[in-house]
Amino acid sequence: MRHTIFDIQTSGQGLVEFTPLVADWVLGDGLLTLFVRHTSCSLLIQENADPEVQIDLQAFFSRLVPPTTDPAMRYLTHTYEGPDDMPGHIKAALLPVSLGIPVIGGRMALGRWQGLYLFEHRDAPHLRQVVAMQN
Repeated sequence: MRHTIFDIQTSGQGLVEFTPLVADWVLGDGLLTLFVRHTSCSLLIQENADPEVQIDLQAFFSRLVPPTTDPAMRYLTHTYEGPDDMPGHIKAALLPVSLGIPVIGGRMALGRWQGLYLFEHRDAPHLRQVVAMQN
């Protein structure tokens, strides 16, 4: 079993594709497991052909879980880290924080239009870590 940690820089809320980093690292055959080490971002396998998909996903989740300054969110009590923090935790609870991907012949068995994304749920830029294990 082999492992590594990928550092992924975000620029605030949105999706950051990191498929090439992982594609360069995988070897042979086996199962790749990815796990994000944070509680206010997520991991997704999503379309990587049309950037409007990422824009629409961001818009949908921002509407589904608005910041704590929105009157609909006044029931939240965890607000001292900013109006985007608790919504970030909620989004991370709704979306995956780990992924399992088959590796065949040294390549991830992703579909033609699929890519790996870190979905940042906070407003400020962050350096995020994704742990990768392949067996």
